[in-house]
Amino acid sequence: MTFTESNGKDNEKENENEGGLTHHPMFFAAADRGANHIESPTCRTTTTLIEMTEQDHTHSPFKERTSLAEARELLSNRIEPHGRTADCPIDDADGRTVATQITAARNVPHYPRAAMDGYAVRADDTFGAGSRSPQVLRTTTGSVSPGECRQVHTGSELPDGADAVVMIEHVEEVGDEIELFEAVGAGENVAPVGEDVERGQQLYEPGHRLRPSDLGLLKSVGLNTVTVYEKPQVTVIPTGEELVQDDPAPGEVIETNGLTVSRLARRWNASPTYHEVVTDTKEALAAAIRESLDADVIVTTGGSSVGARDLLPDVVSELGNVPIHGVGIKPGHPVAIGVIEDTPVLMLPGYPVSCIINAVQFLRPAIAWLEGTQPKEAPTVTARLAGKIHSEPGIRSFARVTLDEAADDATVDHLATAVRASGAGVLSSVALSDGWVVVPEEAEGVPAGETVSVEQWEWTA
Repeated sequence: MTFTESNGKDNEKENENEGGLTHHPMFFAAADRGANHIESPTCRTTTTLIEMTEQDHTHSPFKERTSLAEARELLSNRIEPHGRTADCPIDDADGRTVATQITAARNVPHYPRAAMDGYAVRADDTFGAGSRSPQVLRTTTGSVSPGECRQVHTGSELPDGADAVVMIEHVEEVGDEIELFEAVGAGENVAPVGEDVERGQQLYEPGHRLRPSDLGLLKSVGLNTVTVYEKPQVTVIPTGEELVQDDPAPGEVIETNGLTVSRLARRWNASPTYHEVVTDTKEALAAAIRESLDADVIVTTGGSSVGARDLLPDVVSELGNVPIHGVGIKPGHPVAIGVIEDTPVLMLPGYPVSCIINAVQFLRPAIAWLEGTQPKEAPTVTARLAGKIHSEPGIRSFARVTLDEAADDATVDHLATAVRASGAGVLSSVALSDGWVVVPEEAEGVPAGETVSVEQWEWTA
């Protein structure tokens, strides 16, 4: 049975087979499970398994759904930091993870320097200076003796004999002399040795993700390279005989999940390999997985549910083991987690929204754990909910929303509007949203007008 995304309404539901009884909303095969259904181009059936499970998730073909927290804990227990390091040039180290403790090899600044444009002076020579009784000092181009001063610029080395700087706006030049109208104390407007960084100061611990400002600091203390963890190797394998890269014929679908997940992996500091599409046979799937076992983690997209063409859980189970198949999240519960020869295998659903949500929940932390770090929380925005969000008790839901200015509400800056309450196959509900609202398992929806946190998951981690 096939149906298109544009016809009918059933395909917009967050059905229990969203992840890949086949690999895309256009392909649905439930006959092997005895679902009563009517094949129709508009999919206007009222007795499909989709509807049964939409009404009550206890009718799911999955015998048991692991909670998200338990699934993440199990995955973390299966992942050991890879421990591989490399020396990386500072110019290329943005976003890399520090692998060793870094201490400063020198002071910054390594000389006393002027913090302002003006004149370097002996502070004692300025005593008593004021607007009505200026002190007069001779200018010099060498060291500063009593009664002398020397012009300096911000960052200039403080000349010998001087211990302060008078700002240029507080003096008046008269030939080879200056009149200064404000007294300064010793050390005023001077950056001492080590004011920024002291030699031997601890700068970064292993696990720190380097930012552009860090690179500037490291270069200032004399480092041209930094020891970092190698980027985890992630192989992403899109699966499905219906997938093509361009110019789809009727019955074919453009491959998007593999592209999306591999680019997310790159954003999350991994080195991804975007594998060619693999067709739906056990032999082809097993071969693709075997040849990818040198990766730190393997990710497949599609074929992760329980239908006749959902072969991946069986394939991975035959090669290793699959401790988790089905997680209590929506959309996205037909995800599976396996391990083959110590290599984690994440089997993501084929519906695009389900695929992305599971990548965020499992692949992003896995990449961090492989580097020996912990995943950071996504930034959030507080907003008022424009309309009710529906969810099932016991299921963690991810409601995609857009954000608009809350012009009539002084308590929050944004108004959150649900893009689509369901529709695991509607990629635009993620791509055109501003984030999602996470509804916890213990909640039964979120009422309109509630203040919520919108997770902006697609930030650069």
